[in-house]
Amino acid sequence: MTQPSTHHDEQYDFRLGYLLCISLVSALGGLLFGYDLLVLSGAKQFYEELFQIAGKDSDSTLLQGWAASSCVIGCIIGALGVGKPCDRFGRVAILKLSALLFLASALWTSVAPDLTQFALARIVGGLGMGMAATVSPMYIAEVSPARLRGRFVSLNQLTIVLGILAAQAVNYLILTSHPLPIDPQTGKEVADAALLDTWNGRIGWRAMFGVEAIPALLLFVCAFFIPRSPRWLVKRGLEDKAAAVLTRLGGPRYASDALAEIETTLSEGHREAGLAELLKPRMKRIMAIGVFLAVFQQWCGINVIFVYAADLFEAAGYSVTDIFLQLVVIGTTNLVCTFLGMALVDSLGRKPLLVAGSIGLAITYTCIGVAYYFDFSGLAVVVFAIASCGVFAATLGPVVWVVISELFPNRIRGVAVSFAVASLWAANFVLIVSFPRLKAALGPAGCFAVYAVVCLCGVVYIVCKVPETKSKSLEELEHELCDNHSIG
Repeated sequence: MTQPSTHHDEQYDFRLGYLLCISLVSALGGLLFGYDLLVLSGAKQFYEELFQIAGKDSDSTLLQGWAASSCVIGCIIGALGVGKPCDRFGRVAILKLSALLFLASALWTSVAPDLTQFALARIVGGLGMGMAATVSPMYIAEVSPARLRGRFVSLNQLTIVLGILAAQAVNYLILTSHPLPIDPQTGKEVADAALLDTWNGRIGWRAMFGVEAIPALLLFVCAFFIPRSPRWLVKRGLEDKAAAVLTRLGGPRYASDALAEIETTLSEGHREAGLAELLKPRMKRIMAIGVFLAVFQQWCGINVIFVYAADLFEAAGYSVTDIFLQLVVIGTTNLVCTFLGMALVDSLGRKPLLVAGSIGLAITYTCIGVAYYFDFSGLAVVVFAIASCGVFAATLGPVVWVVISELFPNRIRGVAVSFAVASLWAANFVLIVSFPRLKAALGPAGCFAVYAVVCLCGVVYIVCKVPETKSKSLEELEHELCDNHSIG
């Protein structure tokens, strides 16, 4: 393959406002992803009582894990199955479909009468999550200039964080709109089965899920107003339309140069590629990096803090309302630190942030484990949990999505990214469904010790195997990673 010509983005006059708008529309998929993932943490104790799975026996803990992770089954199917449709029908068409799935899930979950329908509704939402998580960062990477690509792709992580914060804020506002009554015997808020007699036990937790229908509808409508990916258009043989999109992004000169560069990676024999391409020797090395980063982002353990925060804080001695407030604080920290990560990803680079984040999480998890082991006050657990979320939000959270969207060749990006994201969701499923059993066996202290060790193992792999991708066009990266065999 001919080496793509290189050019410098500084010489072009990009319409950054337009690029920001279309990137934010695509990133609404991330917002729905974040909301759908974290709304569970507020509703959990209510639906567990209603569905009679709140016990601590093995059957109950298994069903708790299933209820919390059922959406991840949909995520795996959605991410794994979206690759070929994404390459055939385009990124924007898949965004519209994911919005409809989010909408259906939000409405169905809000009225589900039993655990079976609840889990099915969550699986439908998971299909949308898997599709959006695959397509949103991919689309943004394909329309962004190289020097700003990390920052723009990080918008997807920013909206995930905004979705997480929105879920936590909505949960808190709904809960406090009808405060839980005080048990006269204990002087504390009612808990356990008594929750079912409260407004939140009957209606409130269902409203937490129903609110998601609003951003889902917004994504569906807005997706009709964004252009199709120029790289996808070239792959489908629609060069004139691709040139029109590129001209709107950066002017005629940019369109001419970018179009020529894209076409060097899409020779006639390579416009269509499937899963078999992933098994070729030069692709297996790149695929291994993408899959590792996807799995590691989940097995580093951060989603345990998000999904099971209520359980962790309850074990640290907090009441229901206090727990909801702590979740809002965590979400706010997550948001602020994501801006920090966005500011650093194109200046410091991807690899230093991945290493720093892995080391930082190993340290904060060790502190959380020590706090639980020595039965320190609840405040210590909250402080270290907030620190963990901040470290993740500034490093592994946005950077993993950026690297996954950059690694793979144009001709196979849809299939390859979908496989990597499916691996991410499979890892998420194992993490979420195993935590109740792991906590029962090792206690919270032992769990966080395990996650700290995983993070240290991640440092070794990242230092040895992960390439730096900042400030290079997708076509330059394809040449370096695929043609020059520059990774070990």
